[in-house]
Amino acid sequence: MFRLIRIAIDTHSEHVIFLHRNAVTRGALGLQPLDRVRVIGRDPESGKVHEIQGVLNFCHDSLIAEDEIGLSESAFADLGLLSGSPAEARLAAPPESIAQVRNKLAGGRLTRAEFDAILRDVAQRRYSKVELSMFVLACALRRLDLEELADFTRAMIACGNRLDFGEGPIADKHCIGGIPGNRTTMILVPIVASLGVKIPKTSSRAITSPAGTADTMGVLADVGLGRDRMYDVVDRAGGCIAWGGALDLAPADDVLITVERPMGIDTEAQMIASIMSKKMAAGSTFAVIDIPTGRTAKVHTRAEAHTLGARFEAIADAVGLDLDVVVTESTGPIGRGIGPRLEALDVLAVLNGEEDAPVDLREKSLFLAARILEAVGAVGPSEGYVAAREALDSGRAARKFDEIVELQGRREIPAEAPLRGEIRSPRDGRLRSLDCQQINALAKLAGAPAHPAAGLCMLRKPGDVVVRDEPLIEIHARSEAHLRFAEDHARAHSDLFEFGY
Repeated sequence: MFRLIRIAIDTHSEHVIFLHRNAVTRGALGLQPLDRVRVIGRDPESGKVHEIQGVLNFCHDSLIAEDEIGLSESAFADLGLLSGSPAEARLAAPPESIAQVRNKLAGGRLTRAEFDAILRDVAQRRYSKVELSMFVLACALRRLDLEELADFTRAMIACGNRLDFGEGPIADKHCIGGIPGNRTTMILVPIVASLGVKIPKTSSRAITSPAGTADTMGVLADVGLGRDRMYDVVDRAGGCIAWGGALDLAPADDVLITVERPMGIDTEAQMIASIMSKKMAAGSTFAVIDIPTGRTAKVHTRAEAHTLGARFEAIADAVGLDLDVVVTESTGPIGRGIGPRLEALDVLAVLNGEEDAPVDLREKSLFLAARILEAVGAVGPSEGYVAAREALDSGRAARKFDEIVELQGRREIPAEAPLRGEIRSPRDGRLRSLDCQQINALAKLAGAPAHPAAGLCMLRKPGDVVVRDEPLIEIHARSEAHLRFAEDHARAHSDLFEFGY
């Protein structure tokens, strides 16, 4: 028997268990590093048995004593017992659903019941990082057919909580990502809410980008709203911009993201199931899906976008969501700033009608807001743009955004990053496009989103005529190392800019 202790190590939702090697050897427990282990303890007051599973790590020094069993932050929280409680460790069998993952990886199909079993085990942290990666790769390498994808989405919805905001329409919007600075959500939510359409927006943090909507909104306000606080904000303001991870909506997806992010994988199946399940779980009745296309976007051509859009529409029909798929075009970043703080400043500039606010961010936000307003019947056909523009230009949207920020919990904007660098034009000519993937990589190397003030400021846009050695991008970094990483990457990628007509 061991005594529980909490090890202050964030293992990003993975249950990690620590034992001293001497305790394992002397106790003849027959355990090896990376074994799957059950930790079982009893609440001394209620007598209730608590149990978790996790991956075993051995300790050789004084981090833990030989009579202690250490649990990572998430493992300790999920076990739910106090430090010092007695507990035992036993070898655990792998979840039965792992066999279905192997079958899919070998070319088989998955049924709804099998998806339910897999995602239930994923949400309960029974899969190791290796097994999570195996499932993600199985879905990536063995493409899910439409029936599988619908079952995957339904299972995602079923494994977590669902919100209910009453009678519709309950509007939503999502972009599949890949375009730096594309922070339209933070502008269209207050526009739509100010015109009487309920829009409780749940958003994600960055997966493969230098900022997600939740990262950027988190610069200005608290985004970790629980269910009751979210209901209150939406009831009073008509909308919110919250982090979905705090609401236990489709929680298996949040666990899968922990391996998708370091792998740099965002598969079609995972993307569709994730987006559709989060919309349904958040209580949406209507959503606009933005699919940007371009040479360096996630989707390169309009034909590919329409194929993807058809799969979105098929799954929306299967789960009962009214959907409007919008195919947009991109030749580079939207707005000026890339990174949480810089993107937040762009959003405020547009909402406050500042003279130098980025026009592309403003116009795309108005376009998408208009689609929502017309689709849900808030305005007549072809009247959405005028209504959205009036809400923005009159200051009504800015006041609504300020109300939402205040209700969620206003935060002080972080100070600007202390270090600057420049990326200059390699030649004279007209900028035709900028490489979105390389821009994202540069901003991440500069320190975003881990450092909210880090990122890039775009000094020129596609369509501009520039001269050789003119500064085109300003790097904002917190440390010399981050600044050097970004500058070295820019020098190594001469294809960052495309010139021509």
